[in-house]
Amino acid sequence: MGSDPQYASYPNLLLSQHIFTLKTASLSSNHAAAQKTLTASIKEHSQAPLYRYLAHPVDGILSGKIDWDEKFYEELKKSNDDELEGYEKELKEVEEKAGESEVVEAMGKKAEFWARVVDKEKALAAYEELYTKTPTLGAKIDIVLAIIRMEMFYDDKMAVKKSVERARRLIDTGGDWDRRNRLKSYTGLHLLSSRQYAEAAPLLLDSLSTFTSTEICTYSSLVLYAVLAGTISLNRVDFKAKVIDSAEVLAVLGSKSGGAVSVGDVEMIDADMENTDGYSSLETLVNSLYLCDYKSFFVALAEVEERFLSKDRVLAEHKAWYVREMRRRSYAQLLESYRVVGLESMANAFGVSVEWLDRDLSKFIPSKKLNCTIDRVNGVIETNRPDDKNKQYQDVVKQGDQLLTKLQKFGQAVRLRGSERA
Repeated sequence: MGSDPQYASYPNLLLSQHIFTLKTASLSSNHAAAQKTLTASIKEHSQAPLYRYLAHPVDGILSGKIDWDEKFYEELKKSNDDELEGYEKELKEVEEKAGESEVVEAMGKKAEFWARVVDKEKALAAYEELYTKTPTLGAKIDIVLAIIRMEMFYDDKMAVKKSVERARRLIDTGGDWDRRNRLKSYTGLHLLSSRQYAEAAPLLLDSLSTFTSTEICTYSSLVLYAVLAGTISLNRVDFKAKVIDSAEVLAVLGSKSGGAVSVGDVEMIDADMENTDGYSSLETLVNSLYLCDYKSFFVALAEVEERFLSKDRVLAEHKAWYVREMRRRSYAQLLESYRVVGLESMANAFGVSVEWLDRDLSKFIPSKKLNCTIDRVNGVIETNRPDDKNKQYQDVVKQGDQLLTKLQKFGQAVRLRGSERA
């Protein structure tokens, strides 16, 4: 059993969701609430760097949406300077009079201060300095996880990728069970934000029964991410076992009337304390896809897009891709069972017009994402399942051609060098 996690309080990633909401014009109905939450956090935690980053009239990313008050900013800045002076004084004293553990503790306070006020550059620098002084592996992992959260706050995906790999290397040298599970959640969330749903799904689904990383998202949000990732990437057998019949998934999808969600020895956040509004549409989405009720599936997909994909900062960037791929998955599932399908019959099954279905299928057929052809004259769709042996033969021929080309280039280079020596 490892020690309790350190440096897990800041930054508050929920604030980054409110920033996304304010930046998104289509979420204007939620702007007032997001602005109120951000302003309250800035006041409560004296977040002068965050206030400047958001509201400054010249380079603030939300300039005009959050009022800029120079006097208020100076007050926040003075409060930060006074607090920082206290940490600097404490650090200087312990360096002169106390031991290594007291120095590390004082450096940790300073790093958490910068994380609390959400100053990215200074927080990362302070964490790196703290990392070099920290002797224990568990605390080093906690520091890297704190770095990941700061990079997630600013949506720096490349930096997050490097830091996740850094944390994995540390954990492979002897990280405890809790930190391994926390990193699994962090990695899954990063992969999801990078549109790597197939890689994210097993990590997120495995995290459901051991989730303790409430510093990156709520449990109900984790269930949302896991279900969406699993639905688009798992085969039918795994989809049934790991999503449809998952006790952890059912605990949240069935918790709309409230109640505690607990799994094993891990006590999850009370369901009525989390926002599970709209999860009925998520439940309909997964069940209708599995039961081949495609008309209900299309309706639920539209509701999930409106309620979750458009509003969540992790999901919104890939919203169009996700909806398109889910349509393709449902088409492929239906066509898999038939050699020939009537175009009108398939349109009726999905609750759309023949013309709309024709246009939508045409987006997937040329790129071989659907193995079928449309015969509009006879009003049918003919499936042409790929021949695996023929595909393997074509791959061998293609790879052989590439190898011969490389060998020819190599031979020409050898001959040229020989002629130079002659």
